[in-house]
Amino acid sequence: MINFNGKLMDLSSPKVMGILNLTPDSFFDGGKFLDEKACLQQVEKMLLDGADFIDLGACSSRPNAELISESEELNRLLPILEQLVLHFPEALFSVDTFRSRVAEESVHRGVALINDISAGFLDENMLPTIGKLNVPYCMMHMKGTPETMKDLNQYQNLLKDILFYFSERINLARQYGINDIIVDPGFGFAKSITQNFELLRSLEALKIMNLSILIGVSRKSMIYKTLQTDPEYALNGTTALHMVTLQNGANILRVHDVKEAVECVQLFQMIK
Repeated sequence: MINFNGKLMDLSSPKVMGILNLTPDSFFDGGKFLDEKACLQQVEKMLLDGADFIDLGACSSRPNAELISESEELNRLLPILEQLVLHFPEALFSVDTFRSRVAEESVHRGVALINDISAGFLDENMLPTIGKLNVPYCMMHMKGTPETMKDLNQYQNLLKDILFYFSERINLARQYGINDIIVDPGFGFAKSITQNFELLRSLEALKIMNLSILIGVSRKSMIYKTLQTDPEYALNGTTALHMVTLQNGANILRVHDVKEAVECVQLFQMIK
């Protein structure tokens, strides 16, 4: 059980996290949700479709993405976040950021979860800040930054290297008093397409950490490049891989298409 803003949630039953990109350059829906009205409509739709969380990101982490300044990230994020919390007070919001100040400002405005692609590597104040805020924390496996990660996909043993990475970061997080930790193996981050599928086959091994696992494969290049198509046409492939991740222990699906992911979870539970 994890406490999200006073709501205890059992993640042994898979949950769905809807993505709201507040960026002009995200790989799939960049630029679609830059104004308040569009954001409110999209969040309402995702909640009606069954989203358990809404994950807001104001700094793109796609491959080769240029890192914007902290002030620009805050300017994109906070006005929208304040309106969303006002309009949907019962919703659970997550913020996708690697910056401790953005995390702190977000939690003070009602955010229930911080989702950090760098596991604290890109801001040495992140782990102490999360410990002080006493908020659940999702840490992802990545090497380098979004600008450099595509050239950093060399591993002695992919699975062992990921497990070692998490063991170190989890131990450090515990030292700062972070109790509720979720891990994200980082599909597409410093990993080739072949390595992504190797990780998918080995996903169940991550359960050895005895932590909930968040999965983000929605419309990613491991799907659309394999199928020789574009992100726009990668929903069917996304759903297929979602079922595989659920069968291998995924607890949260981070997705662009909430309705289809919720249906996938429902069918998985019937199989289970």
